[in-house]
Amino acid sequence: MGLATALLTLLSIFTVMARAFNCNGSSGTTCNGLVGYISPNATTLSNITTMFGIPHFRYLLGANNFLLSTPPNQTVSAKQLIKIPFTCHCTNNGTGIPLNRRPIYKVVAGDGLYHIAAEVFSGLVTYPEIQAVNNISDPNLIEIGQELWIPLPCSCDEVEGQRVVHYGHVVQAGSTVAEIAQQFNTSADTLLKLNNLTSSDQLKAATPFDVPLKACASMVRNGSLDYPLLVANGTYVFTAGNCVMCKCDAANWTLQCEPSQAKSSLWGICPPMQCEGSGNLTLGNASSCTTCAYAGYNNQTILTMLDSSTCSGSGNNASKSSLHSWSWSYLLISIHLTLLCLHIIQ
Repeated sequence: MGLATALLTLLSIFTVMARAFNCNGSSGTTCNGLVGYISPNATTLSNITTMFGIPHFRYLLGANNFLLSTPPNQTVSAKQLIKIPFTCHCTNNGTGIPLNRRPIYKVVAGDGLYHIAAEVFSGLVTYPEIQAVNNISDPNLIEIGQELWIPLPCSCDEVEGQRVVHYGHVVQAGSTVAEIAQQFNTSADTLLKLNNLTSSDQLKAATPFDVPLKACASMVRNGSLDYPLLVANGTYVFTAGNCVMCKCDAANWTLQCEPSQAKSSLWGICPPMQCEGSGNLTLGNASSCTTCAYAGYNNQTILTMLDSSTCSGSGNNASKSSLHSWSWSYLLISIHLTLLCLHIIQ
């Protein structure tokens, strides 16, 4: 390896380290990752699913809040934004990478690393990042048919003490940090700090930007195989061997889960999802102000628990209503007694 090539490789690695999303949690931590892909040409949802190595088509539907009845051959227009879901994995060097080395891109005639990064994958990665993780000494020497791992950016870190879904947003020309903050309901200061920027002037177009998306609160236990189950607003996911579907709605920011109709990847038949001590209450159903909530899963069963968090609010409202009613009754009684006393005096 020549000196110039060695220096280029070293520079590429430093570039990767500088630009990768931070993932400072314990090594081995996993979570739901999300990036925004803008297709350069018209294509189909099926092609995008294959391109990014998404295990199930319904995962792509959930990330974009598309109806489950949406067909795989649904057309995606050029420049249309499609959110790509994947599992993020924290490494021991403080960065996040996709679990299981997905996606994999096979080189075709006329390809170059810059073209693959900037055009095929629309700026979600840079060519030095692809070069570094694939141990390519010379970025100008890649072969037709060669398989390249594309290291999508991701993180599992908390932001300002809150669990979030880190979204890889490709910056559009002319954008400002303030505009991005407003679009994703966060603050400019949070975005600057998260992306190691000191001012909006450092924002670069056609590069991935770490945006924290608020996730719905859930009852998933620490020991569950899908902990932490982070679901961003306006999306849904399949978990527990595809037996459970959970969605996030900003109306109450509480994860709403129910049995799915998908075929299980763990069991021949999905395990029972009934809450103990609730009679016939099953996952996703409610009685009065108590809901049978999803609490995670292991290799043997799906965990549930009774969630009565809404009862306190209902109880307070009921108490206020009762107090309000009692106050009016007391006032009416007082008026009647006053009138009666005046009548007796006369």
